[in-house]
Amino acid sequence: DSGVQPKYVGRIAEGQIIPSVVSGAIDFGNRHTPLVISAIAGGADVKIISAGTRSTQNAPHMKYFVRADSGINGIKDLVGKKIGINSFGACSEYVTKKYLKDNGLEDKVQLVQIPNEQLDQAVTDGLVNVSIIHPPTSGRAEKSPVLRKLFSDYDIDQGISGMNPFTVNGKFAKEHPEALKTIVGILAKTAKWVNEHPDDARKIIADRLKLDVNLVENYGYYSDQVIPQPEIQYWIDRLEAEGKIRPGQIRPADVYTNEYNPNFKQS
Repeated sequence: DSGVQPKYVGRIAEGQIIPSVVSGAIDFGNRHTPLVISAIAGGADVKIISAGTRSTQNAPHMKYFVRADSGINGIKDLVGKKIGINSFGACSEYVTKKYLKDNGLEDKVQLVQIPNEQLDQAVTDGLVNVSIIHPPTSGRAEKSPVLRKLFSDYDIDQGISGMNPFTVNGKFAKEHPEALKTIVGILAKTAKWVNEHPDDARKIIADRLKLDVNLVENYGYYSDQVIPQPEIQYWIDRLEAEGKIRPGQIRPADVYTNEYNPNFKQS
């Protein structure tokens, strides 16, 4: 009804999503906040315009899985272990590093990059001791009799790190502000629908990705898609602590805007 028809271009390798938005190869991408901040710090003209997914107790952003017979039962058991992650520079790396540091275990584990689709098999086969797995494939790990969930990102930080937003190319935003308002409105309506119809949403995901619907897990979404500043500030602070950006180099207003969201009410 809006006259705007976003085009789904298919799956893009995780590490190429934000670079593709930066270059304009795609207009929008759904990828984690620290990658967007790092791109902006490097001079990229991009901005987060919709909150995307959120981490909750029942629908965390990512889960840590071990073999059921591993003897690994908590953070202290990870010393000397290998942890499989889907990419560096984002949630799997930095949330894990902070959790280890907070428990006096900094530099006590080895992070190993493994493609998303192979993470559950990697821990099953013993190539790594732990795999950090995101939806939808975390559902496959949950149903595996060989694997056991250790904890989730929500257990670690109550979801503050788990927002996985939509980012827009700056040139597109400047040239098509009205279309962008329509698109963000569509994203908000879709997010609300997914939250209210999780089973139907799982079927759509399974069909699109050619997965067994019984092995698919959903993300949870910010229903209004309004971007909360604390989630942005968390990642600015994390990247400063990691030495990836200078203190004060990036402000929240450099990273995101709610100006295109019809649900946003200026305070």
